[in-house]
Amino acid sequence: MSLLSLQNITLSFGGPPLFDNLTFQIEPGDRLCLMGRNGSGKSTLLKLLSGELAPDAGEIHRQQGVKIAALPQEAPPDLAGSVFDIVAAGMGDAARLLTEYHHLVQRLAVEGGEKLLEELEKLQHRLEESGGWSLHQEVERLLDRLSLAADAEFTTLSGGTKRRVLLARALISSPDLLILDEPTNHLDIDTIKWLEELLQKSAATLVFVTHDRAFARRLANRVAEMDRGRIYAFACGYDQFVERREALLDAEITRQALFDKKLAAEEAWVRQGIKARRTRNEGRVRALKALREEYRQRRDRQGTAAMQLQEASRSGALVAELENVSFGYGDSAIIRDFSTTVMRGDRIGIIGANGSGKTTLLRLLLGELSPDSGEVRLGTRREVLYFDQLREQLDLTATVQETVGEGNDTVTINGKQRHVIGYLQDFLFTPERARTPVHILSGGERNRLLLAKLFTKPANVLVMDEPTNDLDAETLELLEDLLGEYDGTLLLVSHDREFLNNVVSRTIALEGDGSVSDNVGGYDDWLRCSAGLKALPVAAKAEKGRERSRQEKPRPQKLSFKEERELEVLPTLIAGLEAEQAQLHDRLVDPEVYRSGKGAVNAINDRLALLEKELETLYSRWEELESLKPL
Repeated sequence: MSLLSLQNITLSFGGPPLFDNLTFQIEPGDRLCLMGRNGSGKSTLLKLLSGELAPDAGEIHRQQGVKIAALPQEAPPDLAGSVFDIVAAGMGDAARLLTEYHHLVQRLAVEGGEKLLEELEKLQHRLEESGGWSLHQEVERLLDRLSLAADAEFTTLSGGTKRRVLLARALISSPDLLILDEPTNHLDIDTIKWLEELLQKSAATLVFVTHDRAFARRLANRVAEMDRGRIYAFACGYDQFVERREALLDAEITRQALFDKKLAAEEAWVRQGIKARRTRNEGRVRALKALREEYRQRRDRQGTAAMQLQEASRSGALVAELENVSFGYGDSAIIRDFSTTVMRGDRIGIIGANGSGKTTLLRLLLGELSPDSGEVRLGTRREVLYFDQLREQLDLTATVQETVGEGNDTVTINGKQRHVIGYLQDFLFTPERARTPVHILSGGERNRLLLAKLFTKPANVLVMDEPTNDLDAETLELLEDLLGEYDGTLLLVSHDREFLNNVVSRTIALEGDGSVSDNVGGYDDWLRCSAGLKALPVAAKAEKGRERSRQEKPRPQKLSFKEERELEVLPTLIAGLEAEQAQLHDRLVDPEVYRSGKGAVNAINDRLALLEKELETLYSRWEELESLKPL
């Protein structure tokens, strides 16, 4: 028996129906990934499933006694209270006892007294009888894993932190059906992987919307796509779904082409006049009217976005250089003794846990922060474009057109004037949508709008902080292609593992204790290099090796003949390896390499990793021999 089913659902919000006689069901054990373009109705469908919305027509049948928990895309505006209270509320009847116990412990710590102690003992007894202790520990475990402060007031939290609180509340409730709308937003990679493992082990049926392809690939055993008011379900994983969807789209294009050809032929026939009005041809006329009506009601698939970046004049060869830079807040070290160089054309991914200092590192590289120690050198002719993950650059009261046009009807794109409405259509905003206020847009539409606004400005250094949040899969892939062809410098903060693998050629990882590693390749390459361990920066490892070498070897009075010859050739060897390294880096910024497949990219990355180790060894040996020369 289905856990939940929708029969002939119709829903509209004043315009064309968002859902048109939609029929769909969810079976126990489903881990259903819901796909579709931004604005296709994914979040609305989740609200129908959870009971938050009612359809205009049709029926929703839920299995008797089924328990449903949901993570919405936006936090309810009227939700207030401490983080602990809100998360514990997900457990239903046990929540009141847990909340009372939590607050009583706080009062006892401040006020003390025998009376409060007696109340606490009574409450402890009631918790033991109800099994509440294990639930209390589960709440605390979830809060710790999601980096949430139990006593923080919910209304004072940022949007991302509020979503983590709501995720904890949904997880703690142990529902029969768990509904998650973009659960990976504002989570760091380690937490995303933890959530994947938790959901894989869970007995709950799962329906989720996500832009994270790695998350969908690991969890989904069924995929459904929202498209033009209808839903198409596939009993397969994510990769198989992509293949089957492409086959269906090709078949649809062929079918529509045949339909259009038939309609054109019938229209030509009817224009012949008198023959069409003969009695024996009335059936053919009626059939033509039916074809016209079918064509009128046909909802064509939304086109593909056509984004393009404006590139400014080239920056200097050096974009930024950090040398032994340290930075912290009070006694907390964010970055310790980190050195790196960003050259023109580098595409660098920055990863780390929430609060590890990714934005701080960006600000150091951009010259917006001064280090506590060390040196920052900035390159010349830098024109920086910054994509803000919180979308604070958007005025929610302005219309989409006003946001991009900034009071003008036209924008200049690569030296050519374009009307704002036409430009916005490249980002999949219809003329009607372009005249609506920003505050009614979905999360994915706001992301697309911010991209449209930013891409009106030329830049040779592009800084993107979580640009993939809420974007649909097709727009995400287009953005990947766009960044792959970008000749400027890219600094990308992201928790999307596949996006990192497809876009960046270097990965800087902040370990959370001040340690920072700089590795060639994307996320998977970093994962292989780190092997699950916290890696020291290359410069720190080399210095540690040199120090150990100096301590272990007694210094001789002079170099041997063999060592003198070795010292003479070392600079030539190093220069040759560095030249090869530079050539390989140039190849990695060439879009043609990525079009030839991952094999070529992996081969370059493997060679670069080997060169890095060889150069580290040679530099260490060079310094060691130099230190042995007579003073």
